[in-house]
Amino acid sequence: MNEVRTYKDLLIWQKGIDIVKEIYLLCQEIPNDELFGLQSQIKRSSISIPSNIAEGWGRNYTKNYIQFLKISRGSLFELETQLIIAKELNFISTDSYNRIQVLITEESKMLNAFIKSIDK
Repeated sequence: MNEVRTYKDLLIWQKGIDIVKEIYLLCQEIPNDELFGLQSQIKRSSISIPSNIAEGWGRNYTKNYIQFLKISRGSLFELETQLIIAKELNFISTDSYNRIQVLITEESKMLNAFIKSIDK
């Protein structure tokens, strides 16, 4: 197993970055009149996932870090909800939704396991 020297070595952060990249591609499907509405919200919540992982790491205190990880998890669930709305409104395809849902499920499991491992 590789040594974790920085937040960038964390798989949960790397998966978070993957989610952001996929979201930016997916947002190309959303109508332009949603640029400042749902599309903007989706992008912000996706960016919040790896950002809070990094910010919590920088706090250098376990209790704070756990709180930032939980905020990241909350952003993940917020993103999932926004994507359900986008799919229900036919702004995104079912295939696109399913593809990002796989990443969301993986990230959720990884975040839960990581929080549990350091919350001792």
